[in-house]
Amino acid sequence: MKIHLLKIALVFCSIASFAQSKGNIEFGAGIGYNTATIDPNVSGLYQYDYHSSFNLNVFSDFYFNDRWSIRGRVFFDRKGYDNEEIIANNGYAYRTDVNLDYVTIPVTANWHFGRKRNWYLNFGPYIGFLTSAKDTRFKLDLKDEFNAVDAGLAVGIGVKIPLNDKLRLFIEYDYQGGFSNLIKQDDDYYDYSYNNYNYTTSRGALNVGINFLIK
Repeated sequence: MKIHLLKIALVFCSIASFAQSKGNIEFGAGIGYNTATIDPNVSGLYQYDYHSSFNLNVFSDFYFNDRWSIRGRVFFDRKGYDNEEIIANNGYAYRTDVNLDYVTIPVTANWHFGRKRNWYLNFGPYIGFLTSAKDTRFKLDLKDEFNAVDAGLAVGIGVKIPLNDKLRLFIEYDYQGGFSNLIKQDDDYYDYSYNNYNYTTSRGALNVGINFLIK
């Protein structure tokens, strides 16, 4: 966890130091409502149900001009999926849900548009570090069954509503689609089919929060 926090600090320090010397910067924080699942990327295979939860996020946004900026962000993010089947010690199969907690760091390019540049689209890579993995029925620790790192592409759209000349309310929707395999290939806990397919994460979130501009 200390290594993850150090990486987070380096992202924000590098963006902040660059922005102070060359342009404007915004800092912000928000909360979001997530829906997530995992995808085997093979048609016809069993599809898991979507899992609902929340995230907390903080970010810094450096402006090159009124059209473009680059954003470094940190999500304290719960992903996961519902309607998993596990085999208990008594040999019976049970349905349960799986919580996957991540510290996720997307770095995105933001394109600002509209007459007042209040709207924006963003896109770029993200990397997520798994901090906890548990099922909801038996509270089993499943962290050893999953790979420690999730990486993929983040995209989003949002709007900023000015409250004064420096303070803004933002509302946005962002999506994260994973590229890396979620589940360890040598896993004996799950059904054999996990070893034959590339399961990746999929997560969308509606976020709201406050950001403020430093000139």
